[in-house]
Amino acid sequence: MRIRAAVVEEPGGAFVVADVELEEPRADEILVRVTAAGICHTDLAMRRGWTRTPMVFGHEGAGVVEAVGAEVSAVSPGDTVCLTFRSCGACEQCGAGHPAYCLRSDLNARGTRSDGSTPHSRGGRAVYGNFFGQSSFATYALAYESNTVKVPAGLPAALAAPLGCSVQTGAGTVFTVLRPEKGETVAVLGAGAVGLSAVMAAVAAGCEVLVVDRVAERRDLALELGAVDRKLAGVHYVVDTTGRPEVIDEGLRALRRRGTLALVGLVGRAELDLATVLYNGIRLRGVIEGDATPAGFIPYLVDLHRQGRLPVERLITEFPFDEIEIAARSGTIKPVLTFR
Repeated sequence: MRIRAAVVEEPGGAFVVADVELEEPRADEILVRVTAAGICHTDLAMRRGWTRTPMVFGHEGAGVVEAVGAEVSAVSPGDTVCLTFRSCGACEQCGAGHPAYCLRSDLNARGTRSDGSTPHSRGGRAVYGNFFGQSSFATYALAYESNTVKVPAGLPAALAAPLGCSVQTGAGTVFTVLRPEKGETVAVLGAGAVGLSAVMAAVAAGCEVLVVDRVAERRDLALELGAVDRKLAGVHYVVDTTGRPEVIDEGLRALRRRGTLALVGLVGRAELDLATVLYNGIRLRGVIEGDATPAGFIPYLVDLHRQGRLPVERLITEFPFDEIEIAARSGTIKPVLTFR
């Protein structure tokens, strides 16, 4: 079938919306008509160095199931869904309830199906895709049971889309990994979509929440969402979403004894004061996708939003799909593409 997709022609190239052919779903695949897709930092970071081009990115899709393969039973045509990361469901980590650490993490970053094929083509030539098992920067996407989660039909698509990654990552870091007690203090470093999702989750958990960000407007929004304005010191937990060594070091020094530092931002190399870690009993924890199980966690996020405790709409700026390159360069907290 012919679809419209945002294609990156070369590493670091712009998103160019073009006609692309998409195969019909195989036995284990789900065809989703995409109605909204969030732009995540990961999409932008990956396109800078991705070598298998042309490529279709996008991993925060939301939409409506159009068709399913013979082996699919979890969803049916007409279901409203949120798309998220893919996992194998069979390895040790998946079996233990930690699909974010699936031993087949390559399923999310191959640019092809497991057998090396790609469902996308243009003029008879392959276009790579299958990004996070979806490639949702397109009018239609092929997904799988492990990364397709039903959501209420009345949930706006632009709100559902970021639940699959950025909101799940920030909120999951708080609810699933740190699990702070009411009244404890959580410091969030970086007030982007992931950081502000962590802020909302920590506020919902009854914590005192501090935010560090160099952009005044983002700090102000964090305060409106329930954070407090006080000195960064003596905190129980630090969530770093920046990946910046100097910011991580500031967070480490702000922890009280036996505190926990959760590293969520993409970090290459960083020097940590190991004496501080050792003598203060600091716990370090890397976190991918909030260590969440999407099938259960995304509905939980939807319920929190329904209760008014997770106002994700405060983070979102909508853009028409054809303006994807403008959206990618906009600097807004959470740009979300909408499809008409």
